[in-house]
Amino acid sequence: MSEQTVTPGATGTPAMPEAPPSVNVFAPPVLPHEASDAPGASPKPPRRVLRAVARWTAAALAFGVLGTGTAFGIASLERTDVPGLATEDDGRWDYPELSLPALPAGSPRPFGAGNPAEIHHADLRELLLPAPAGAVADKELPGGWISTETFLDAYRQQDRPSVAQLLKDAVPRHIAARGWTMPDGTVSRIYLVRFNSTAFASGMIDDLNVGSSAGTPLDRTDTTEIDGSWSSQNDFVNTSSFVFAEQAPFGAEHVRQAYTLAGDTIALVVHERAGKRETGRIPFQQTLILQNQLLA
Repeated sequence: MSEQTVTPGATGTPAMPEAPPSVNVFAPPVLPHEASDAPGASPKPPRRVLRAVARWTAAALAFGVLGTGTAFGIASLERTDVPGLATEDDGRWDYPELSLPALPAGSPRPFGAGNPAEIHHADLRELLLPAPAGAVADKELPGGWISTETFLDAYRQQDRPSVAQLLKDAVPRHIAARGWTMPDGTVSRIYLVRFNSTAFASGMIDDLNVGSSAGTPLDRTDTTEIDGSWSSQNDFVNTSSFVFAEQAPFGAEHVRQAYTLAGDTIALVVHERAGKRETGRIPFQQTLILQNQLLA
């Protein structure tokens, strides 16, 4: 994906409000023992100031902000900058450089000033994570709008009527999805569901019983539990993720799944691989982090 920079005031181009500062999950924390305690050292600045400086510096690095541009390139960050991805060959996928889509004129970002309802005004399809290099696109989930029935296919046959009723009650505005298959056989699917308010989005998470458990089972899943390798510190500000993985013994496929609540929108990210081989933890978490950043 080519870098897209939105310049405020350009003729015919809507101005993108500057992204609010957020905690960069890719920047390692400053540990207490790393501070200078040598005799004669300058007094330490208050921890509150250190944290604030770290957040601003990390935000600038993560988003690659130039002026008021919106492009960011976390897909190309060093592996050691990503939690849990510390080796030279850790299995991460090669995603294209990412950039936020332009907003309609006068529309704020979802968590910016002047948007207390936390509404995503950008085209939902443009908030879908693009497929990485080497992926074969899913013809059923090409990155556009999908029907409720297609979204319901993500769940077990016997649970689809109950999920359909939840969607009928909550009345989502749009559902978009993208899927692909990688050379190692990993199948990836990302669904974005936008509701009329944050209350409906949050209510859907609750109604699906997602929280301490994965809630309503996805298709082709067996025993699914919380993924202990994921930390809430990996979440971006204003997003909350619920991450799960099938536990052994599992069936013909191994599935990793996550729901993310981001204002008026829910993301469902699914990775599965057949053949009784576990799906890769690192590419799954990489996919989830990148998708969440597009929604934050």
